[in-house]
Amino acid sequence: MTSIIHSITVDARDAYAIGTWWSQVLGHPVHPDDNPGDPECLIELPNGPRCLFINVPEGKELKNRLHLDLQPAEGTRDEEVERLVGLGATIFDDQRRPDGTGWVTMRDPEGNEFCVERSATERATTS
Repeated sequence: MTSIIHSITVDARDAYAIGTWWSQVLGHPVHPDDNPGDPECLIELPNGPRCLFINVPEGKELKNRLHLDLQPAEGTRDEEVERLVGLGATIFDDQRRPDGTGWVTMRDPEGNEFCVERSATERATTS
């Protein structure tokens, strides 16, 4: 017997607000039953596990033990970093290298870390 990953769940101070933010990042809407003030917010991804945001009373205090690695579906890593900063993310640790490799560790508006890697096109041109 084995298991599948059904949901990636993120603790949040405001599940709907951060779920809506991630909805913009991922390009998929929050579930139509979710509304501001709800204790949870769901994004259903067509080719992967769901992203579920759940209200918790405590704020984030330490580094994530698990994080998402994002790869731009279009454009470049640097364009995606710029877009995410425009949405309210912050750069936490910039590991981009002069040869074009590397990644950028960012934080969402609630402080959760995630990384942005090179796009598949960028990887193919530097392989």
